[in-house]
Amino acid sequence: MTKLNWGMIGGGEGSQIGPAHRLGAGLDGEFQFVAGALDHVPENGRDYGTRLGLDPSRAYGDWREMLDGEKSRDDKIDLVTVATPNSTHFEITKSFLEAGFHVLCEKPMTMTIEEGEEIVKLADKMGKICAVNYGYSGYSLVRHMKAMVARGDLGAIRLVKAEFAHGHHADAADADNPRVRWRYDPKQAGVSAQFADCGIHALHMASFVTGQEVEKLSADCVSCISSRELEDDAMVNFRMSGGTVGRLWTSSIALGRQHGLTLQVFGENGGLSWSQEQPNQLYYMPLNQRLQVIERGEANLSPEADRTTRVTIGHAEGMPLAFANIYKDLAEAIRAEKEDRAMDQAANLYPRAADGLRSMAAVFAVADSGKKDGEWVDARPPMFR
Repeated sequence: MTKLNWGMIGGGEGSQIGPAHRLGAGLDGEFQFVAGALDHVPENGRDYGTRLGLDPSRAYGDWREMLDGEKSRDDKIDLVTVATPNSTHFEITKSFLEAGFHVLCEKPMTMTIEEGEEIVKLADKMGKICAVNYGYSGYSLVRHMKAMVARGDLGAIRLVKAEFAHGHHADAADADNPRVRWRYDPKQAGVSAQFADCGIHALHMASFVTGQEVEKLSADCVSCISSRELEDDAMVNFRMSGGTVGRLWTSSIALGRQHGLTLQVFGENGGLSWSQEQPNQLYYMPLNQRLQVIERGEANLSPEADRTTRVTIGHAEGMPLAFANIYKDLAEAIRAEKEDRAMDQAANLYPRAADGLRSMAAVFAVADSGKKDGEWVDARPPMFR
């Protein structure tokens, strides 16, 4: 099998997210890392790229140089990952889509709803993939949850409860720490801090598993550390397109919580509960029966779960492997296009530009509702109303 060519923008030396992408992209042998513009300082990016094994001619100084260099090559990249600061996502993603490249963009896809709508329309016009890295949807048992809901194991879904709460910004003495301060500064972060950073992961997962979209919401946003302009805690109630009631809590001041991403789904015939910190177990309570623990890697799971399991039962799979499942989906989609065939539907689960747009609309809706003391507001992007 010929490997697909992959490039990366951002994710340079010392980056938190860069190694997870490089591990994920290379794990299954689907992609080879051939090009990168890895740092905002050109010399650092070129140096780090060559140390990672890139040909010096494809260790670029910036994304514009990379775009110019790649689009004229016979062996140009099949997919580019954008892992740069949030405010640059729109321009870079748009430029690569216009040049005919498939794109995987880190979240948030854009900083505004209008930019998000433009990306959705552009990807459709160009016939190119624009995926958004809601990487937690790559976990095997999250996909099994989705399959269970879709095949009716839980019956009609009544309630979904999502959380993404941690305590890593709980120290008020960190108010002037530049690694923390920018997140709560509207000039740098936009209209939202904690919800835009973590809450949208939980919201996307609620939609991903239930197969429903958020239509309206009511938010209570607070800055528990008073020096912060943007929220460090939010409670969001929402209603979904299929009638499901939603509850979401996100926080950065919840001391004792580490990562804190959890999802619970309650239907008329059963309930499910999953936590990112214990991703190998899914708790299932059928109506009037005993609690069951579903283990990742066990027999008789869904095709969606089987396809995304690599390590035998009882051994841990973590976040880089969840990212790898997004890349595995994208590789299948790209190969299906190249081979003019239908793609494996068990792989047709990667988050789209439309998901990124819906998330951005929710960010603005939460900020709006929070300013209006929890007034219910429309959470849908204008183009989807």
